[in-house]
Amino acid sequence: MNPIDLDQQLSLAIKASMEAGNVIMDIYTSSNFETEFKEDNSPLTKADTESNRVIESYLKETGIPIISEENKTLDYGNRKNWEVCWMVDPLDGTKEFIKRNGEFTVNIALILKGTPVLGVIYVPVTRELYYANVEKGKSYKISVSDADGVLNDLFSRERQLLPKEKLGPSKIKVVGSRSHMNEQTEKFIEELKKEGKNVEIVSKGSSLKFCIVAEGKADIYPRVAPTMEWDTAAGHAICSSMGLTVTNWETGEDLVYNKENLLNPFFIVK
Repeated sequence: MNPIDLDQQLSLAIKASMEAGNVIMDIYTSSNFETEFKEDNSPLTKADTESNRVIESYLKETGIPIISEENKTLDYGNRKNWEVCWMVDPLDGTKEFIKRNGEFTVNIALILKGTPVLGVIYVPVTRELYYANVEKGKSYKISVSDADGVLNDLFSRERQLLPKEKLGPSKIKVVGSRSHMNEQTEKFIEELKKEGKNVEIVSKGSSLKFCIVAEGKADIYPRVAPTMEWDTAAGHAICSSMGLTVTNWETGEDLVYNKENLLNPFFIVK
């Protein structure tokens, strides 16, 4: 296999995420949109399918296979030997999209031998862009302007995320979900309090939960509720580049991708 130019793939993924974000916003700002439900009872909108279409139109030119929330039925017999693949969530936070609270994202990651090596998270409403090349050990956040040529000078305007701020031994900020806070998460928080921690809950939707830990706006993100690989891959890359870990709740091992079952184990980001 020829070596992969990660910067080239990252640039393409950024372009795909931004164009998908434009399509999502066209639908988001319309007067109304229909919501369907998949077999697992999760919501699906036109924004999900249109974003997926745009992203695939970009990524197909790489010749690298794509695993997306919208094509998740790919047989493991066909993908088990993939050394490299794209992992895509065309609209992460569909519930947040439907609620119109702005906390939804476009997620694109490149997986190499089960590990995320690139990650892009684009926030269409705020036009904030997070991205990372794990090989270089750097994650970035920028605000995307409407100016022509923004993609051409994107990398000249990089601003690396600041190292995580240490809040001291007694204070800890814990990321909680707006849509998925459950009894097990609450129990985890109560255990921290019993240890003498002053716990502050920081609520965010979608993969923005990874981003606020990477930015140092929170200390820890416990996830004891179901997620799929496309929900976490891009955020995993961004956090890894900041020296943070995304590990299996029970084993302490890093999450791996393109498994036979694309469901993640419970995990913790810190």
